[in-house]
Amino acid sequence: MTTAALDAAQAALAAEHAAVYGYGVVGGRVGQDRRGEATAAHAAHRARRDALARTVRDLGGEPAASAAAYALPFAVPDAAAAVRLAARLEDRVAGVYSDLVRAAEGPLRREAAGALREAAVRAVRWRGGGVAFPGLAERA
Repeated sequence: MTTAALDAAQAALAAEHAAVYGYGVVGGRVGQDRRGEATAAHAAHRARRDALARTVRDLGGEPAASAAAYALPFAVPDAAAAVRLAARLEDRVAGVYSDLVRAAEGPLRREAAGALREAAVRAVRWRGGGVAFPGLAERA
């Protein structure tokens, strides 16, 4: 694997750390009707985070540690803001996985593509609609 793949895996790991933190906020603010969805997403991001830590080690790197806290992109005082935050988290995760798809090859590329797809599907569910090119929307 290349240095680009390791760098992209580290970036994906950092995004997963932030998503795990962010879903802690989402879960605390989202309405009861969507709490199960938030819990499932939180678990999915924890699993991806743990897998990426192993991937970074396999690529010869030292996995980036999680920060104690993360700055949220906006205040999350209520359920509507929590839903917007969840969609934003998924968009960011999709973006870093699109970078990993470009940088990796073989099984890691397939895994990154699967993670990108999962994040895009969760973003659609949270947002209520999709974007033409998941993982590239924030680059426009």
